[in-house]
Amino acid sequence: MEGLTISRTDEGDHGEYRAHVPGSPYEGRLDWIAERGARVAYHTFTPTPLRGQGIAAALVEAMVADARAQGFKIVPRCPYVETAFTRHPEW
Repeated sequence: MEGLTISRTDEGDHGEYRAHVPGSPYEGRLDWIAERGARVAYHTFTPTPLRGQGIAAALVEAMVADARAQGFKIVPRCPYVETAFTRHPEW
């Protein structure tokens, strides 16, 4: 999605990715918790007005890019993230 920006928070034992859509009061979110040296992606949410625009996919892709850059593993527990990992076995 054009203009989409993703912000990240990392509180050590938990964090989130937020997708900010220009001109929209809504944002998508991917939440994670730390567990045994990995980040467990347990929840994604895209508000109804933003669904179908690739926002959840962009959130997962941002997390995967960070995992590659920072060297952490991702455990997909959210059904959406599990499906994304099934579609992208290279991750």
